[in-house]
Amino acid sequence: MEPGTARIAVDLLGGDDAPAVVVDGALRAVRADPNLYLLLVGPAEAADELIRALDPAQRARVTVRPVRTVVGMADHPVAARADSTVRAAVHAVRDGFADALVSAGSTGATVTAVALGLGRWPDVRRPALVATLPAVAGPVVLLDVGGSLEPRPATLARHAVLGAAYAAVTHAVTAPRVGLLSVGTEAGKGDRARRLADPVLATSSLPCEGRYVGLVEGYDVSLGARADVVVTDGFTGNVLLKAIEGAYAMAGGPPSGGAAPRAAALLGVAGTVVVCHGAARAEDVAAGIALAAHLRRRRATDQVRALLDGAEAGDREDRTDRTTDTEVPTS
Repeated sequence: MEPGTARIAVDLLGGDDAPAVVVDGALRAVRADPNLYLLLVGPAEAADELIRALDPAQRARVTVRPVRTVVGMADHPVAARADSTVRAAVHAVRDGFADALVSAGSTGATVTAVALGLGRWPDVRRPALVATLPAVAGPVVLLDVGGSLEPRPATLARHAVLGAAYAAVTHAVTAPRVGLLSVGTEAGKGDRARRLADPVLATSSLPCEGRYVGLVEGYDVSLGARADVVVTDGFTGNVLLKAIEGAYAMAGGPPSGGAAPRAAALLGVAGTVVVCHGAARAEDVAAGIALAAHLRRRRATDQVRALLDGAEAGDREDRTDRTTDTEVPTS
């Protein structure tokens, strides 16, 4: 168990089978991690059910913020502006009552509530959901898996930087290899966004000595031999992620030593946020809470942000050097 306490706000009403599976998942998380403190955001009666199942020492690590309004999975993300469990969880982080938040509710509503309540990083227009898959050759970071469904080429390029930094911080990947998902590896393959993003990435500076390896295909995500980070749009990434999870189930499980992704981290916002599947089971919620605690204890969000700042400074210096080299004296 990693050292240090972690205070996690949990949206009790997020998900298809909430609050039952969320309560069960939170119960598992508290019992598994003696340094974990939970703020349960939702109906008091659902929180009381969890608290009654804990021993006195564990109960001391659980508090409740009663909220009864939920943003439904079919609701428009703008509903997150109203008082709701996910908005209250975001405010708990903003106001210092929690270090991170976990929700299995509507992804759009969660991203909206977080962007409004915590704010985005100045150079990130579209936050990205990042999942780690256990590929044959090692873990592969896949983004976006649902945060931005129709990104511009500049967003794909920015997500490549986020992914490289995340791989280095959370998985200790040295010089991460970054690929752009497409329908072929030859230059010019793919839709307009990929055709425009490919040459931009080829000349971009990536943090942690990362390097762009070009276009990759779907099987590269499962094999992991060509890239440590695979960048795509949120629509394709979400479909691919769930297809791979289904393949794991058919094959009897993920590659040896790996685990199917149970949750995704939201990068590009001023806080630690983890989003679980809407169809999450209790073990998925518990894994999401554990991921949030892990990211918080490692100060992963702060580290990724610092690496982005360093990459930006390097880009500015490179641009200055190139300008200086091509200047023609006037005297």
